[in-house]
Amino acid sequence: MKVAFLTLGCKVNSYETEAVWELLEERGYEKVEFNELSDIYIINTCSVTNNGESKSRKMIRHAIGFNKEAIVVVMGCFSQLKSEEVLAIDGVSIAVGTNHRDQIPLLIEEYKKTKKQINHVNQLALDESYDHLSINAFAHHQRAFLKIQDGCNNFCSYCIIPYARGRVRSKRPEDVIKEANNLVKSGFKEIILTGIHTGGYGQDFEDYRFSDLLSDLVKVEGLKRLRISSIEISELTDDVMKVIQSSNVIVNHLHVPLQSGSERILHLMNRKYTKADYLKKILELRQLKDNLSITTDIIVGFPGETEDEFKEACEFVQEIGFQELHVFPYSKRDGTIAAKMPNQLDGITKKDRVTRLIEISNQLALSYAHLNVGKMLEVIPESYHDGYLVGHTSNYLMIRFKGDLELIGQLVNVVITKAGYPENEGFLSDK
Repeated sequence: MKVAFLTLGCKVNSYETEAVWELLEERGYEKVEFNELSDIYIINTCSVTNNGESKSRKMIRHAIGFNKEAIVVVMGCFSQLKSEEVLAIDGVSIAVGTNHRDQIPLLIEEYKKTKKQINHVNQLALDESYDHLSINAFAHHQRAFLKIQDGCNNFCSYCIIPYARGRVRSKRPEDVIKEANNLVKSGFKEIILTGIHTGGYGQDFEDYRFSDLLSDLVKVEGLKRLRISSIEISELTDDVMKVIQSSNVIVNHLHVPLQSGSERILHLMNRKYTKADYLKKILELRQLKDNLSITTDIIVGFPGETEDEFKEACEFVQEIGFQELHVFPYSKRDGTIAAKMPNQLDGITKKDRVTRLIEISNQLALSYAHLNVGKMLEVIPESYHDGYLVGHTSNYLMIRFKGDLELIGQLVNVVITKAGYPENEGFLSDK
């Protein structure tokens, strides 16, 4: 039978889709593109923003429209939070939340026999166990995601994810190491550690923490690069920073969410650190590795954010000197504390602030790129078009350069000749 996937949202969703596909591939299913005629459609949904939920609804209906006889499986955050709404959509066959995704092949077989709609969304328990999902490869990617944990204990006032994903639960260390070895054997030179709260790995273990996992992973034979998808400033402990500093495998790039550069807004967000805390840790980080790049997330237009507080945030991100900002307008999420706060900002104001902060991000990115002109950096080419390869350096610069198709996925040396954004230009070096 043919199966088609659509993944919305984050890197964690991408990983989970790949894991479900491997389970179905083992059973002889054939994967086709989502816009093709298929026997089964699996939509991995997102619920981080209102737009994520809206797009999830739209794509569920699209799948049903492609083939009204198809088995339509809806999984992920949207179905976890709103299973009744998902199952009320005429044509949805199976709903699965953010656990027990490993049972999807069995649920499909059950539906084939009974033709009865299946609700397999379960309330997440405080002691919820980790899903039995893993991957051996990552189709159409040159860098592999490796999910190491799920859930979040932070309960930021704007975020619905702890309710959709539950509390922190970590994959067993031996399973992570085994999976990393399998990915390297499949040819991947870079692994990106990902999770809902990646740096929270090990909070549910007695005597094994994120720093221990990093120490074990950098010893995986053949692994050239280890990248942390995101880590909170409070999780950059002395032990974690020691591993980052001592290992040549861990890349020269960290993504450290800030969310706001306003002291008052940080407090309202329940972010549990001050600007001084954040700045102090960033200064310490920059002593660890030469040419370390730091990227971040910023939310603008949080309830009650004044123009002066927005300007305060702009000044702070410039003081930090990030390589790049991921800028998001605040999205009101029912069920969160922030959704009940007064002084919700209008869309025009939020859009204006997003635009202004993105301009600052572009300037910061270009300034950082200029610092790398003339340097020889290792690149893993990820795509090829008209004789040019494009890939990322260890410090997360995107480089475009001439080269042969067979270099895709390999580590090559490239000298940067021209700074740009989002792409820089360079040439292959034989050194």
